[in-house]
Amino acid sequence: MASGEKFIILPYRKNRGNLVPGEMRQASSAVSAEKIASSMSSRFVGVAAYAVIVDEETGDMSSPRLLARHGEIADLNAA
Repeated sequence: MASGEKFIILPYRKNRGNLVPGEMRQASSAVSAEKIASSMSSRFVGVAAYAVIVDEETGDMSSPRLLARHGEIADLNAA
């Protein structure tokens, strides 16, 4: 089972008072993820950049590590 670290950006919006994740984006590095999250922050209630471990065979993501946070975000570890 091969796994590797990937960098993702997850924007959040409000829907009927609840925090809802938007479309996830991928970045090439931690620095790039932080820059993308920062640039998206003015358009969303919240934006988070994460480093995650991805199983290359199944595509499953685990061990999210928060890199940057702007505004309101949900706790990925609680899900």
